[in-house]
Amino acid sequence: MENKSIGILGIGSYVPEKILTNQDLEKIVETTDEWILTRTGIRERRICEKDQATSDIATIAAKRALEDANVKPEEIDCIILATVTPDTLCPATACYVQNNIGAINAAAFDINAACSGFIYGTTIGKSMIIAGIAKKILVIGTETLSKFTNWQDRTTCILFGDGAGAAVIGEVEKGRGFLAEEIKTDGSLTELIIIQAGGSRLPASPETVSNGKHTVAMRGNEVFKVAVKSMTDSLINAINKSGFTKQDIKYVIPHQANIRIIEAIARRLDIPMEKVYVNLDKYGNTSAATIPIALDEAVKEGKIKKGDLIAFVAFGGGLTWGASVLIY
Repeated sequence: MENKSIGILGIGSYVPEKILTNQDLEKIVETTDEWILTRTGIRERRICEKDQATSDIATIAAKRALEDANVKPEEIDCIILATVTPDTLCPATACYVQNNIGAINAAAFDINAACSGFIYGTTIGKSMIIAGIAKKILVIGTETLSKFTNWQDRTTCILFGDGAGAAVIGEVEKGRGFLAEEIKTDGSLTELIIIQAGGSRLPASPETVSNGKHTVAMRGNEVFKVAVKSMTDSLINAINKSGFTKQDIKYVIPHQANIRIIEAIARRLDIPMEKVYVNLDKYGNTSAATIPIALDEAVKEGKIKKGDLIAFVAFGGGLTWGASVLIY
């Protein structure tokens, strides 16, 4: 069974229609378009409507991925949904999506690896298929971070946006598919990116709400240093395990967090920015959704074609990080 080649059968994404520009943020908090752009590379981000939940945007992305893969919902054996902004703590957001798309034969569960969620999800999915537990798996990265953002905190509210991306993975012909992956965690750094309240450690109360404990808090400078090193190391390790070299890779799709992080990784690896796909100027940081959204766009634009060697790399709260190399 280990000889199976597991790859991406179809890809889809969705971003809300509402656009929040840097100029819009100038009216909300003390910041400027120039400051945001030079420090993050973000020009605008997408924001869900009040009645749009994480499962709603995930459902649209999932349907598009199924259509692209030419796979029927009932053929899906499992849905792995990566998010830090679930509809509810119980049940899993994946259960809502399962019902919405009619995947009546699928097991469904959520994973929380923050911005590394899509890499974690595809790694888990690949392992399940190799083990014979499933044949076709829907992996979704989806976030409504605008609902968990402190709009008075100018250091974080400029960063995040909403969106969803999905991939159908399954057996592909020899010479294609996932070649190597690495996923890592350092639980001693949990405080660097955190939503403090709403769980068993700090249950919801009037005090936690008034103190903004249900929104994302981040220590940006400390995150930057860890992100650059961890992502660089993981990408090198995954490339080495794949049997290829960095020169062979057509495109690297990094987590879309900050242009300075992305550029620093490219410099460390001596990879030209022309081979790094970037779209965070349009969508900001959509956490687990950034990589599948970027992949979908790159494929639709014709930049990534069947047979191309590509790599994913991400980091997120936990701290988690990882990379994977595949032939699309």
